[in-house]
Amino acid sequence: MNATHGPRPSRPHAGETPAFLSVKPEARPYLAAFSGTAGEPEWLARFRQQGLNRFAELGFPSRRSESWRYLDLQPLEKHPMLPAVMGAPMGVPAEVALDSIGLLLVLIDGRFAPEWSRLDAPSGVWFGSMQTAIAERPEPVKAAAINEDHHPFAALNAAFFADGFVLDVAPGAVVEQPIQIIHLASGAGDASLHTRSLISLGAGSRATVIETYAGSGKYWRNDVAAWRIADGAALTRVALIEESPEAVHLGEIAATLGARAKLDGFALLLGGGTVRHEANVTIAGDQAECRYDGAFVVSGREEANIVTAIDHAAVGGATTELIKGVAAGRGHGAFQGRIVVREGAQQTDARQTSRNLILGRRAVIDTKPELQILADDVKCA
Repeated sequence: MNATHGPRPSRPHAGETPAFLSVKPEARPYLAAFSGTAGEPEWLARFRQQGLNRFAELGFPSRRSESWRYLDLQPLEKHPMLPAVMGAPMGVPAEVALDSIGLLLVLIDGRFAPEWSRLDAPSGVWFGSMQTAIAERPEPVKAAAINEDHHPFAALNAAFFADGFVLDVAPGAVVEQPIQIIHLASGAGDASLHTRSLISLGAGSRATVIETYAGSGKYWRNDVAAWRIADGAALTRVALIEESPEAVHLGEIAATLGARAKLDGFALLLGGGTVRHEANVTIAGDQAECRYDGAFVVSGREEANIVTAIDHAAVGGATTELIKGVAAGRGHGAFQGRIVVREGAQQTDARQTSRNLILGRRAVIDTKPELQILADDVKCA
């Protein structure tokens, strides 16, 4: 926020931006659409207003931003997709199989669909919708906050998220069967769907999560997730992104690993007009391991970006990344991978590989690897 002199303005009403904020023009429709949610706790109302104010200042990123240089957001900027105001879920498309074994949570148009979900969690596991978690266990939910200061769409998500899921696994608990999350868009109208989720694994626990994103029609999905993996815990997460050809999908993950924690992530981008998958991982504990792989396939005029940032802030961490891409037609794919080894993060072993296949003269794939090494006893490639 910009510094001001004189009396501090009174707290704004819902949707009203303080006079001392600079507001980007593309943010104004979203400010006008913000009304808050009646009955929410005070801490959440403040969180939403702070997110809205931050988005008003940041606006949409442009290609001048290094992290967004390979993605064209002008169509979304010029034609706003305001948050959906939806009623009851409209049902699950027939092509989506819901007969899997184990825990299942379905979100339709960004809201929990209990009639399609199975939440019979074993002992030591809390699993349910974000809205239920806000009411029943707000303290873990507050951990779903990430650094919205430099992430405009995470800030917008903070203001408008309707629901999401929370998986909270107690120390030492093991979830034997994969947990399935299905995100569906019904195609009821041009709108943005904002979801915010949290995975929190206690020390020595273990879980596998499979997420599917699909839909029909024109929509903008803005998905934010926080993962907290405590000492000795292990999370495996697989994401299949197969959105509508008219859809925009922006997904952002903020993960923190404790000592000896393990993260095994994989994202497959198969559908959507514009798709961006971003993963920010902090290796906060000694001897933690991160394997993060991904792949994208684009054709026609599709765009797909995979953006990763792995921050080694502890001793003996290991990172392995393998990203593959295929582009045909006028498709445009990109991988931006950044690995930082901080001073004192000795004995880090970090490896990054990108392999791509271009199947047309007008297809393009950009690859931008980055290594920032501030320690001397490391293996990085």
